[in-house]
Amino acid sequence: MSMNPNKLVDAIGKPCAAFTKKDIKKYIAENNIQHVNFLYPAGDGRIKTLNFVINSEAYLDEILTCGERVDGSSLFSFIEASSSDLYVIPKYRTAFMDPFAELPTLNFLCSFFNKDGLPLESSPEYTLHKACEQFRKDTGMEFQAMGELEYYVIAPESPFFPATDQHGYHESAPYAKFNEFRQKCMLYIAQAGGQIKYGHSEVGNFTLDGKIYEQNEIEFLPCPAEDAANQLTLAKWIIRNLAFKCGYDITFAPKITTGKAGSGMHIHMRLMKDGVNQMLKDGEISDIAKGAISGMMTLAPSITAFGNMNPTSYFRLVPHQEAPTNVCWGDRNRSVLVRVPLGWTSKNDLCKQANPNEDDSAYDTKQKQTVEMRSPDASANVYLLMAALATACRYGIMQGAAGIALANSTYVNVNIHKKENEALLNSLKTLPDSCVKSAGCLKEQRAIYEDAGVFSPAMIDGIIGQLEAFKDTTLRADLANDLPAMQKLVETYFHCG
Repeated sequence: MSMNPNKLVDAIGKPCAAFTKKDIKKYIAENNIQHVNFLYPAGDGRIKTLNFVINSEAYLDEILTCGERVDGSSLFSFIEASSSDLYVIPKYRTAFMDPFAELPTLNFLCSFFNKDGLPLESSPEYTLHKACEQFRKDTGMEFQAMGELEYYVIAPESPFFPATDQHGYHESAPYAKFNEFRQKCMLYIAQAGGQIKYGHSEVGNFTLDGKIYEQNEIEFLPCPAEDAANQLTLAKWIIRNLAFKCGYDITFAPKITTGKAGSGMHIHMRLMKDGVNQMLKDGEISDIAKGAISGMMTLAPSITAFGNMNPTSYFRLVPHQEAPTNVCWGDRNRSVLVRVPLGWTSKNDLCKQANPNEDDSAYDTKQKQTVEMRSPDASANVYLLMAALATACRYGIMQGAAGIALANSTYVNVNIHKKENEALLNSLKTLPDSCVKSAGCLKEQRAIYEDAGVFSPAMIDGIIGQLEAFKDTTLRADLANDLPAMQKLVETYFHCG
C-alpha cells in the first residue's frame, strides 16, 4: 500500500477493496472535503456526473447509504419514460479524489438499481457482473482482463523535430510531442485506481490542415474483468478532461483518415484459479487457453457487435493494416484475430544476463501470459465487450475436446496476407464488414449470449436495432474513392465511446 498512488489508500490505511462507509466519512471530515460526485457509465459508454455539496453529516450519510434517484430513460434507450426512475448507489471501493475539480471533491463510480431495489438487469455494468459470475460458476476460474487504449492527440503543428509519418512507435521526445501529457494522464488514472502497465507513442502520426495528429497508447495490467472495465471507462474520461485543460483535442475513433493507422482497443485475457494463471502448462499454451480461444473463434463474428459499434470501425478492419479481418489465432502473430503474445517461458534468467551483479531471479513469469483479442476498438461499450468475451471463453471451455479441436484447426503461424499464403487466407472465415452485418451475426448467435440470463433479450434486441440503424451494408465500398464523404463520416463519429 505504501506505493499506491490513490491518496485514500495511504490515508485510510486499507486497500480500496476494503473501504467502508465509516472510512469514507472519516476521510471526508479529516480532509475538509465539501463536494462529492457520483459517476456512472450510461448506454452510450460515456461517464455521467451527479454533483453533491455536503451540508451536514446526516446528509453525507444519506447519499452514501441511499444513493440518489436518476432518470433512466435519459441514460438508456431500453428504458421507457413512463417508468424510468433508477437508483445510483456509490461503490466505496472506487473512491478517488477528482484531479480536475478546483474545489476538493471525492468521486465514486456507481451501480444502477431498479424500483424494487434490485440490480438493473440490462445495465452494461451488471451484465458484465453476471458474465463473470457465470464464468466462475461453470469453470471454477476467475476471468481477468486488461485493455490497450489507443488514441490520437491533436494540437497545432510544431515546426521543430517533425516525426516520421507512420513511424511513431515508441518514439521519444522531441519527435514525439505528447509524452509528458501521456505521463500526466497515466498518473491521474493511477490515482483513480487504474493499474497501468505502461504507456508509449504509437505508429500513427501525421499533419493535416496545420495540426499534428499523434497516436498514443496506455496499456493496463490484468485484473478482474469488472475492475478492468471500470479502469478503461475512467481512463477515457480522464484523458479527455486533461486534454481539455491543456487545449488539445482527443479522439479514440477507430479510423480518422485513410492511409493512416487506426486506433484499436485490444483486450488481453487470462484465467486464474487459486492465484495461478491457467493459460500455460509446462511452458506451452494450455488446453484451457485453447478452449477459451475456440470460444472466441466461434463467436468472433458477433463479438464485433459489442466491440465495433459504429461504421468507422469497419474502415479499420481491412487487410494489410495490422487490424484483423479473418477468424484465426497464432503466436506473436499480428495478422491474426486472437494473438498469444510473446511470453516469458524461456528458462534463461534475463535479469541476470542484463545485470551480471544481480543474484539469480526467481520471478514466476508464467503469471504474465495472456491471450489478446485484436478486433475491438473504443467505440465499444467496454462493459458489454468484456461480458461478450467472458461469455465466449466460457462457451469454448465448456465444449471440452471439441473446443480444443476447433482451436487447433484455426491456428496459423504465418502472415496470412502474404501472397504465398493466399490459399490459407481464402480458407478462413472473415469478420463482418459493417454494423448491419455484425447485427446479423448477433441475431444468429444470440442464444449463446442469452444463456443463463447473462445478456437480456431486450438488450440484445437494442444492440441489433442500434447497429441496423446505421444502414452501412455497402458503405465501405461506396466511400472507397470519396475522401470528402469519408472525412464527413469520421467527423460524425469523432468522439465515439
